[in-house]
Amino acid sequence: MPVEIVPAPAHREWMAATTEGFARRCLPMIMANQAEWWLLNTRRFAACWGGGRSSRSLTITYDPDEDGATLAASHFGHGILTFVIPVLFRTPPGWNLGVRGPANRPKDAIAPLSGLVETDWVSATFTMNWQFTRPHTEVIFDRGEPMCAVTPQRRGELAAWEPQVTAMGDVEKAPYEAFRDGRSRWAEEKLVPGTPASTQLFARHYMHGESEDGMRFDFHERKLRLKRFAGRPETEPPSGPAAETYR
Repeated sequence: MPVEIVPAPAHREWMAATTEGFARRCLPMIMANQAEWWLLNTRRFAACWGGGRSSRSLTITYDPDEDGATLAASHFGHGILTFVIPVLFRTPPGWNLGVRGPANRPKDAIAPLSGLVETDWVSATFTMNWQFTRPHTEVIFDRGEPMCAVTPQRRGELAAWEPQVTAMGDVEKAPYEAFRDGRSRWAEEKLVPGTPASTQLFARHYMHGESEDGMRFDFHERKLRLKRFAGRPETEPPSGPAAETYR
């Protein structure tokens, strides 16, 4: 297979680097991190946008000391960096494939663009696009770095929802107010230098899948284990320190 596809990990370096590793305690973010497959870049390169509208305003320079497929190109102009995806995805009837950047993994000076592809019938590949947000800034994509994330989505499912706005009932109001007050106390304690936060984290109950009154929810998830793509690739995927980092 010309590009490696792997289940996304829970780890993000910037989350681990937050004070006391606080970001790693946000379960909704951790779950979102894992709810996709990553396509990994095959060869290190640097890209820079000169600020113009033409495709020639964006330059791409590959590392001459590395081998591997050169997937990045400048097709559309306007500071858009394009990855040509050399894989034909096929989903079951009625399922699309969401295409986007890796969740909760920001990159300076460039932002991923999202797409939704009807992969149950189309016989063409798609591209993954990133748009520069600042000109004259060099952006590096390392070998083995995720450059695209994919998630299946049932066609028509979102449009079938009928969202409503209603007043909060008594059943929801009491636990919500307890959550709100606990979060406020925790935030106030964190603002005082040298003061230990005695208040439990406001997300404690959610982390354990229980409501404020102690009711537990057995269907609660704390980890996702997406399966790897089965089959024997025709070519070896990229390897090395960068690729190993994101497994």
